[in-house]
Amino acid sequence: LAVKIDNVAQARPPTGLTKADIVYLLPVEGGLSRIFAVFSSHIPPVVGPVRSSRQEDIKLLRQFGRPAFAFSGAQPALLPVVEHARIVNLYAGIVGGYFRDWNRVEPYNLYAETKTLLREGPHASLARDIGFRFGPAPAGGKPTHSYSVGYQAAHFTFWWSPKQHRWLVSMDGSPARAASGRKLGGRTIVVQYVRVGTSVFRELGIRPPYANTIGEGSAVVLRNGRAYDVHWSRPRANGGTTFTLPDGRRMPFAPGQVWVAYGLGPGSTG
Repeated sequence: LAVKIDNVAQARPPTGLTKADIVYLLPVEGGLSRIFAVFSSHIPPVVGPVRSSRQEDIKLLRQFGRPAFAFSGAQPALLPVVEHARIVNLYAGIVGGYFRDWNRVEPYNLYAETKTLLREGPHASLARDIGFRFGPAPAGGKPTHSYSVGYQAAHFTFWWSPKQHRWLVSMDGSPARAASGRKLGGRTIVVQYVRVGTSVFRELGIRPPYANTIGEGSAVVLRNGRAYDVHWSRPRANGGTTFTLPDGRRMPFAPGQVWVAYGLGPGSTG
C-alpha cells in the first residue's frame, strides 16, 4: 500500500507514518516536499493527511509491481494517467475509506482507513525485491552526527541518536513527530542525488519539479552513525534501485524503516 502524504507545516504531524517500511521525500512546487509512504510489513489503522499525486509517482510505483496507491486526486490532465498506470487505483474520488478530520482545515485533513482501502484493492502486488539489501554494517564509512538535504522551501536534517539507534528527522528546523508523539526517523537514511527537472503537467499554472528516479548517480547512505558514499543504479522503471559501495559490493541497510530523500543532483533544473 503506497500513500501520498502531505508534508507542509499545516499538514504536520502525520498519522501512521511510523509504520511505513519506506518513506520517500519528494520535491513539489514552491520548493516544498511531499511524502510517498510504502506500507507492507505493518499496516496502521489510519494514514494521512492524504494529498494529490504528481507525475514522478508513476515511475516510483512501477518498481512495486501493481501496488495499491492511495491519493486524493491529481491535476485534471494527470489524473487519468495515474489512474491508468499499473496500480490498484485507490483514488479518493472513487473508493471508500476516506474521511475528513474537522479539527484541521482543508485540504490538510483527509485521512484513510487502511482496512477499507485494502478491501477496495484486494489484488495488489505482494512485497517484492526492489533492490534493497539488509545486513551487518560494512567496514568504512565516515563517523557522522548529522546530514542535511533540502529544496528551496523545505529542509531536512537527519541526526544520529545512539540511544535510539536510529536517525531522527528534523524538518524545517524542528524535530519531526508523528501524531502519536513518537519522533520520526529511520534506521537507514538514503540521500539519493537525482536529476530534478520539471513535469509536463502544470500545477496552479506552473510546472512542478520532476525527480527522475531512473538512471544512475551518487548517494549517501546513513546507518549506525556513519555515512557511506555509494553509487545508485536503476536502469529500468520495472526494476528496483541497487546501491553499491566503491568496491562493487552491495550496500547493506540496517533492518527497519528506510527513508529515501531525493537530493538535487547534476543537471537539475526543477
